[in-house]
Amino acid sequence: MNTELTRKYNVPGPRYTSYPTVPYWDENGITVKDWKSTLNNSFLGSYADGISLYIHLPFCESMCTFCGCHKQITKRHDVEDPYIKTTLKEWQLYLDVLPLTPQIRQIHLGGGTPTFFSPSNLERLISGILDQAELCDDYEFSFEGHPNNTTQEHLQTLYNLGFRRVSYGVQDYNPEVQFAINRIQPFENVKRVQEWSREIGYTSINHDLVFGLPHQSLGSIKHTIEKTNELRPDRIAFYSYAHVPWIKGNGQRGFNEDDLPRADEKRALYELGKQMFFDHDYREIGMDHFALPSDSLFEAMTIKELNRNFMGYTAGSTKVLIGLGMSAISDSWYSFAQNEKKLKDYQSRVEEGKLPIFRGHLLTDEDLLQRENILNMMCRFQTEYLGDQYLFEEIRENLQELEEDGLVEIVGRRITLTEEGIPFVRNVCMAFDRMLQRSKPEKKLFSQTV
Repeated sequence: MNTELTRKYNVPGPRYTSYPTVPYWDENGITVKDWKSTLNNSFLGSYADGISLYIHLPFCESMCTFCGCHKQITKRHDVEDPYIKTTLKEWQLYLDVLPLTPQIRQIHLGGGTPTFFSPSNLERLISGILDQAELCDDYEFSFEGHPNNTTQEHLQTLYNLGFRRVSYGVQDYNPEVQFAINRIQPFENVKRVQEWSREIGYTSINHDLVFGLPHQSLGSIKHTIEKTNELRPDRIAFYSYAHVPWIKGNGQRGFNEDDLPRADEKRALYELGKQMFFDHDYREIGMDHFALPSDSLFEAMTIKELNRNFMGYTAGSTKVLIGLGMSAISDSWYSFAQNEKKLKDYQSRVEEGKLPIFRGHLLTDEDLLQRENILNMMCRFQTEYLGDQYLFEEIRENLQELEEDGLVEIVGRRITLTEEGIPFVRNVCMAFDRMLQRSKPEKKLFSQTV
């Protein structure tokens, strides 16, 4: 680990689940007419490829202080029924817009806590969606499960509906860390739900781990990864904790900031974890992800079909991603549209018979160009630069220091991350981000890149 480079490049930067990034979307938003138009163009132009659905289920029974998701904290489960009814009504609004019966390739249930919902309500939700759609032959359904409340009935119900992938939020096994982030879940709980998942027949199990949390040390990360390897999940997401309390408010103030690892300490946690994953035969996939060679995510990277969108890294891609639920983001490739972020606003808009969009962005030709390059860097660590010579020279100038520091190699128009440069992929992508280069934010918008 090069501590000097870590300090040099530890700056605020986007995570690039989209380009342009949300803070740089057109301040005038997108008209519903333009959103429908680009949606239908992509839908018809890639009909055989199918569509992806992201369904946001926002409820949690308690607040995890590390979390940056849009959620609603409640112990009242009578919120489930009206939310499902609204989500299915929103789906019907999209069915009224789409010119043909949709073919679904991917469904992902995120949150919040999807397993906050009862198995019967999840079945009602998914069945209500599938009743009015067709499935691609190689469809893939996944969901996020909380180890403390995911039951055998949850797992069996979703398996019967076609789900074969599940992701468990583990974060860290150290009791002091768990207390600080208000996420108390013993190893035994994770072990139990993973064993149930294997017995039922799930073919891909992911564990989410986070480095940079309060009170984490090299010892605690080592312990967490050793325990993780005992269970041998197919995939591991090793996320950098995004400390953005100026955006998320008191939810990320559940501990003293002095308890957080410093930048060089945080990078050391990552480097230790990465080496341990390699020692246990995991392969690096894009940014922050690792998978066994037998997993479809590794295969997708090998054959250059790895994709990244608002659902994270996926083994396949669709031009159309429809987000259902409060705060969910949709992507037609040519435009983005985000739903209302407040539950009451979301529900009232849908009840009025309107798509609940409150902001979005219509991509320009330049946006599409830079999006392709950034996607290549995030998924393949390399891009054959697309664009005219003037733009290429500008990007190359932005990359000059990174090249001098040995983090990228540039041969002709091919830009490649070096092995040492992979942990700095966000910094490299920032060199392509013409919106960010033109207008540096005057206030904090992003988490640190390291």
